[in-house]
Amino acid sequence: MALRIYDTAQRDVVDFVPLVEGQVGIYVCGLTVQSEPHVGHIRSGVNFDVLRRWLSASGHDVTFIRNITDIDDKILTKAAEQGRPWWNLAYDMHRELTRAYAALNVAPPTYEPAATGHVPEMVELIELLIERGHAYAAPDGSGDVYFDVQSFEAYGALTHQKTADMEPAADADPRGKRDPRDFALWKGRKDSEPETASWPSPWGRGRPGWHIECSAMAGKYLGQAFDIHGGGVDLRFPHHENEQAQSKAAGHAFATYWMHNAWITTAGEKMSKSLGNSLVVPEVLKRVRPIELRFYMVAAHYRSNVEFSFEALDEAAQGFRRIEGFLERAGLPEASDELRAAFVDAMDDDLGTPAAVAVIYDAVRDGNKLLGEGETEGATGIAADVRAMLDVLGLDPLDPAWGGAAASGANDKLTNAVDALVAGLLEQRAEARAAKDFATADAIRDRIKTAGITLEDTPAGAKWSID
Repeated sequence: MALRIYDTAQRDVVDFVPLVEGQVGIYVCGLTVQSEPHVGHIRSGVNFDVLRRWLSASGHDVTFIRNITDIDDKILTKAAEQGRPWWNLAYDMHRELTRAYAALNVAPPTYEPAATGHVPEMVELIELLIERGHAYAAPDGSGDVYFDVQSFEAYGALTHQKTADMEPAADADPRGKRDPRDFALWKGRKDSEPETASWPSPWGRGRPGWHIECSAMAGKYLGQAFDIHGGGVDLRFPHHENEQAQSKAAGHAFATYWMHNAWITTAGEKMSKSLGNSLVVPEVLKRVRPIELRFYMVAAHYRSNVEFSFEALDEAAQGFRRIEGFLERAGLPEASDELRAAFVDAMDDDLGTPAAVAVIYDAVRDGNKLLGEGETEGATGIAADVRAMLDVLGLDPLDPAWGGAAASGANDKLTNAVDALVAGLLEQRAEARAAKDFATADAIRDRIKTAGITLEDTPAGAKWSID
């Protein structure tokens, strides 16, 4: 089965056909490095890392570009609030983002261009748009340059909107715009902004608008036509709509397919700094291991919203520990050379990771059954298959990227030992309660609690977690 993906522009699952056989170019919009990354930010990195791994496993040579926006209104505002240079804030937050990606085994991109390093390419693209009649310099002396949405008939094609139904672009003062929906390609420097946050241009000192950055960087590293453009679903409009419009108005074919990952939400709302509900990655990793957080993200389909909760995260972590426990009991064999057909079918079906994880769980169940029957050789073969499938998802616990223990400072053997000891005590407690020996049951509960372990009695049995 060939890979099929949901193309956002076509609003359908379609057959993926690369422009050049055996080669795939992917551009993913990275983050604006204004603050520490939260788990909602990192989901996009994990999801497109899985896409990249699957294409590579399928025999493609992948060029993967993921940019960094290191100059932006939000960066300037936050830096001023903190009393620090804007470039210092951007640099620090970029380092935090890199650490978060590395912690979750998101492979570095083929190249990670920063906006500030590509201003000449952006100026050149803006000049081309002016020359072709799709952009204009504001007549008010501001130094701003805008894309003329009325000049491009296909504006709105990506998100299937009519220009007349769109809200005004709120990225600049509308006084210099021909149409309130025109968006900024270049922003003239304001007296309130630091001199260092501006570059020379034919329209005076200023800085690029957000949308022009990605068009210029994608074109430089992937050419005028490339295979897949990805990012979070919140980027579809206006960012990706504007990217496509300005690139095609310049005469470039741009992206063949568009893919967007859904949100991680809290209380039904997109996780964001403005809502005050963000969960920065280092804090979450105090509760679970990095590999468990990645498993939690990968187990959900990339187009499905995930309502974040620590209960669901803990449940996913326990599920992954069961997979690791089987691999350890089976002797941690080398990964097999071929993937199971059911796993391949799941991944080829629009990166169906939930079904792919189900294949892994089924294999683990079969392997544990063989171990229980003393069929060690058969279980070892299944464990080799499991490792191969986990590797595609970036979840092989023996991958050196996890530091040899699939965690930062975690000891799997210690975890398994604690699990076994607590399970034994819980079994004794259950027997005492069944015999109505509540004094003994309470004593066991208190003994567990004294060890720093919290018990929760549920209809499915007692669950425990370390305080």
